[in-house]
Amino acid sequence: MTQRPATPGPEPSNTKKRISMDTRELAKRIRIHAVNMTSRGGSSHIGSALSMADILAVLYGQCLNVDPARPQWPARDRFILSKGHGGAAVYAALAETGFFSPEVLKTHYQDGGKLSGHVSHKGIPGVEFSTGSLGHGLPVGVGMAKAARLREQAHRVVVLLSDGECDEGSNWEAILFAAHHGLDNLIAIVDYNKIQSLAPVAETLGLEPFTDKWQSFGWDVKEVDGHDHDQMATMLDNPEPGKPRVVIAHTTKGKGVSFMENSVLWHYRTARGQEFEAAISELERSA
Repeated sequence: MTQRPATPGPEPSNTKKRISMDTRELAKRIRIHAVNMTSRGGSSHIGSALSMADILAVLYGQCLNVDPARPQWPARDRFILSKGHGGAAVYAALAETGFFSPEVLKTHYQDGGKLSGHVSHKGIPGVEFSTGSLGHGLPVGVGMAKAARLREQAHRVVVLLSDGECDEGSNWEAILFAAHHGLDNLIAIVDYNKIQSLAPVAETLGLEPFTDKWQSFGWDVKEVDGHDHDQMATMLDNPEPGKPRVVIAHTTKGKGVSFMENSVLWHYRTARGQEFEAAISELERSA
């Protein structure tokens, strides 16, 4: 009698499936896609998408343990974009790293399309959680990290927040909870571009001393230049045992398009006509 081969068991939870690619080229492509997507559909938040493009490029191009061929791979790291209004950049990162075809990006913010203006997980491989209302992503990520601990799973949970979003009390409750339970499998990254919807963060509701606040709440704090890929390459590595980590990434709103940089205007404005052409031209010429 022929013996059937043994059915392979589940892969160990620490199996590495990191994507390896040129993160600077990936960031450039994310920015170009984001400008095209928001212009084509007439959506907002291009300044927010541009500020976090380098962060996403390093995460998806180097740091996260994910497998585009198996988006629901049980051992994958979970990534949540809490600042859901910047969803165009996440969609672009997923398309460029093989989760779905870049052609799908042309449907962004279009009638009948799957790619909504604020990031949605519905029918989109690689998106873990739909966000838009600020202050929800980190609490959900904390719950995921706690659940992983209870199930003795080794994956990490990474949440990217905006700085203005740190005005939300729900985040600080989650910050307390994560430290209390010693969730060192949780990494929060703050896109600290210092501009929120209608004004600079410091004028809206000051966050400083920002680093001291996180430290006093019991977190392992790491500060980086959010556009320096070498600095960010280690932002998920070697967290302090027993503490969740926060990476405060200092960034520039609208990074990569000179007339959008450090401008409140480009939180809601859409690049059209000559502005669109100028933005794409500058990004295509960039290194």
